[in-house]
Amino acid sequence: MKKYIYLISPKKIRGVKFYKELNNVLKTKKVKYFQLRLKKISNFNLLKISKKIKKIVKKNNVKFLINDKPVIAKIVGADGCHIGQKDINYIKARKILGKNKIIGITCHNSKKLALKAKNAGANYVAFGSFFKSSTKKAAYKANSEILRWAKKKINMPVIAIGGINSSNYKKILLDGADFIACSNFIWNNKKVSPVGAIKKFK
Repeated sequence: MKKYIYLISPKKIRGVKFYKELNNVLKTKKVKYFQLRLKKISNFNLLKISKKIKKIVKKNNVKFLINDKPVIAKIVGADGCHIGQKDINYIKARKILGKNKIIGITCHNSKKLALKAKNAGANYVAFGSFFKSSTKKAAYKANSEILRWAKKKINMPVIAIGGINSSNYKKILLDGADFIACSNFIWNNKKVSPVGAIKKFK
């Protein structure tokens, strides 16, 4: 079975319950990458949380990426980091992490940024937002045209992000995304548990 889910952490991680849920979600074998994305947090706490998560992802054979903090990713021994356009630049991140780690770059809805990321040596690009998202205020709208373009022109893994859920993900995959990013649909689902939510992706 192809793993096509790129799971992003909730905005805040509240204690023991989260780690149990994460383990149960990853046990479903549907997740390829897990990105820890905590924006307003001290490096000390980020490190503490990262170490706990590292054990869980390793046990479940999921790649572990940390948002915007290559130094923390290096200390923890994560698989890499994800950087946005306003975060640390790619060359600095690569210097910190070395050539064997994964670095992915947010490219919004821009072909130019995607080509730049590819030429720099990034391991994947992320486009979005495809739908209305509550994780991030979407300043950029992406559509299926950019996915089809990427498939032909850049030949590297493409992650689609923004408001993706169990009722709209199939089209995104059909249009050429290799992975779909999910966060809110999994962690803040009013109807089902995180495991229930991830199981809706067939």
